[in-house]
Amino acid sequence: MEKEYNPDIITLTDEEGKEYTFEVLDRIETDESRYVALLPVYDDPKDMLDDSGELVILRVVEDKGEEFLENIEDDDEYDTIADAFISRLQDTFEIEEE
Repeated sequence: MEKEYNPDIITLTDEEGKEYTFEVLDRIETDESRYVALLPVYDDPKDMLDDSGELVILRVVEDKGEEFLENIEDDDEYDTIADAFISRLQDTFEIEEE
């Protein structure tokens, strides 16, 4: 029996109000924080070809019961989490390490 693929799609809005659509590829929870690895989703296949293909990795934060995603400013924290996501995802996706 074939497993049906149902991607977890989210839409994020930046500070200027522009919306971006992403597929959630993975989630990681540490003692300190939670993180998500996202891949941009495009309506136009040409836009997908022009994309760098890099994962977007964000930290999940809660404020007054609502979840928000924010950039990871600390380089060491980002590198540690990015390495963890790459390790987990490289068996499923073709990931080229820099």
